[in-house]
Amino acid sequence: MYPSYNQLLVQPISLSFENWTGVLKKTISERPAFSMENGMIHIGQVVGNFLGIPLDEDEYYNQLFDYVHSNELKLHLLSEDSLDKTIDNQHFQSIQKVLNIHHEQKLSINRLVAFLDGEQLILKSEVPALHRKVREAWILTLELFSRLENEGLKNTNLRRIVVDLFKWSKNHLAPLLEKADPEKEMPRFLWYGNFKRSHQYFIYLLIHMGCDVVIFQPEGSNILEGFISEQVFVHEFQQTKPAEPFPKEKRARKTTVAYRASREIESILNQEGSGLYKPWQLRDYTPSSITLKTTYDEFFILAKETAMIRPDFEVANGLVQIPSLFAKFQGISKNRKEYWDRLHSLTQMENSLLIRYFPFTGSTSNDFRFHYRNALGKDGSLSPEKMMEAHYWKYSQLPSGLQKGIASAIRRICEKPGLKRMTQESEEELKIYLFSHSMQIPKNMIQLLERFDYSQQVPKLILYNNEQYGIMTREDAALLLLLNQFGIDIAIYNPAGHNDIENFLSESLFDTHWLEEVVFDQEFKEPSIIKKGIFQSFLKNLRGD
Repeated sequence: MYPSYNQLLVQPISLSFENWTGVLKKTISERPAFSMENGMIHIGQVVGNFLGIPLDEDEYYNQLFDYVHSNELKLHLLSEDSLDKTIDNQHFQSIQKVLNIHHEQKLSINRLVAFLDGEQLILKSEVPALHRKVREAWILTLELFSRLENEGLKNTNLRRIVVDLFKWSKNHLAPLLEKADPEKEMPRFLWYGNFKRSHQYFIYLLIHMGCDVVIFQPEGSNILEGFISEQVFVHEFQQTKPAEPFPKEKRARKTTVAYRASREIESILNQEGSGLYKPWQLRDYTPSSITLKTTYDEFFILAKETAMIRPDFEVANGLVQIPSLFAKFQGISKNRKEYWDRLHSLTQMENSLLIRYFPFTGSTSNDFRFHYRNALGKDGSLSPEKMMEAHYWKYSQLPSGLQKGIASAIRRICEKPGLKRMTQESEEELKIYLFSHSMQIPKNMIQLLERFDYSQQVPKLILYNNEQYGIMTREDAALLLLLNQFGIDIAIYNPAGHNDIENFLSESLFDTHWLEEVVFDQEFKEPSIIKKGIFQSFLKNLRGD
């Protein structure tokens, strides 16, 4: 039975940055502007334009990932990379046939659409009002083309535009249009990234069909500019950057600012029964790291917190996610007392290791190429089980849970290497390099891992590099990458402000904080015996010793 209405009228809803997702989740009959009268149905439409990118880039891309995977939002991704550009030859010839007729007879726009419809090139709907709306949208789109392009419908780009509109409609819109119901739900799309002329006309077509459309363009270019005369909700973020590929998975890093961290810490503390873990309760869990982005001041605040108090600490399904810190401090603060007090506070914490001589790892001449290949599982990634059973595995004396944690961290750094490639080094050679050096963890670093009770105080590795006692090597960087994946806090100090870790690791893996002054040949200042004694007493009191 067909609906009582035969005409569909669409009105964009007034939106805000805070409410657009809430409006989008509502059925059409629950939205503002909905009504049915005199054979017409009025519906409210969500059209949002988000230009630029916020300061928290990781959260931005994680939200985009969530938007297109949300069962509530039901947004279907459209982008230059995701558009299905296939078209069968019969349909292409049909378009060619209609455009040849148009070229010969100079068809009006209404007749041109009628010919396209006659060749089954315009989508159909069993809902009469929607069936009519699709054709109206085609007419409006071709009218816009006629106004905007030189020589109107004689423009040589007409064929390309019609072909693109047909194939994208058939490949992306058709499956959704079959289920569309103007009283409940219309197709919903999220456009992401850069665009071409055809893309603008396709978005225009979707909007005038009554689809919900939200647009995210990190570079700040407005896909609707010059196309939509109606008032459309626009939100501009703080900065513009080139669009990165649409995320295939959520990013491992999460940004935190002092206010957000303190609120999250408060919420964790206020949850009844949260964070109550017995000593070594998580020994057999597999650890993984999520590296927090922090401000300079916040680094030292969070460094004092146990893992379970930090933002985004999670325990589930045999896995424990450890929020860790990884930062480099370039130069020295003008306030020398504060600088040394903060550095000493790190080195004197329980389970901290200070490195002042470089390199701090050894090189290896063993060829692990065949060991690496033999350790690969069916999915093409390293198998922790195969590594742990191999004769070259040096860590068999460690508790089984810790062994699995190390093997899993090795797998992750080889899956997505954060180490920069050397000239003419293949991706496999880079992975083999990381694999081989992961089998050579120094004893003092192993002891850091052994003392790590995953819900408690996070071990810390502090590197003080004044360039007087050797230089940091690629082997050192490979080990830091592994320790970071395991969840160890890492702080690198370079008073001269020179590059060291940057020569080897991707700078997106750690924070860099520039202090006010650079000082060359700055010797490490040992804490005074009195301060050291007071601090150790303070730690003992905290532990109840």
